[in-house]
Amino acid sequence: MSIWIPIILAGLINYLTRLGSILIINPNKMNATTKQILNYVPSAVFPAIIFPSVFLDQDSNIIHFTDPKIIAFSVAFLVGIFTKNLIVTIFSGLLTFWFIIFFIT
Repeated sequence: MSIWIPIILAGLINYLTRLGSILIINPNKMNATTKQILNYVPSAVFPAIIFPSVFLDQDSNIIHFTDPKIIAFSVAFLVGIFTKNLIVTIFSGLLTFWFIIFFIT
């Protein structure tokens, strides 16, 4: 039981800090420049989340370009550039990755 108290406490603190920023900040009071800058935040954060899982192994070494993750990422990147469709991009990357790991390796 003693392990659950810090877990619940950490979850509540995390939730309340996020809720606080949503309740305190009024989007109607933001100027146009701030709104425009905040539109770039997801585009800046997403690569920081994806890069380690695609390009690094468990020991934090950069993997070789023939790794299935790199090939699937490349295919998904190209599909995303040409189609500009998120669902098609995700499925193309997943299908490429699964094809490589199940049928080629």
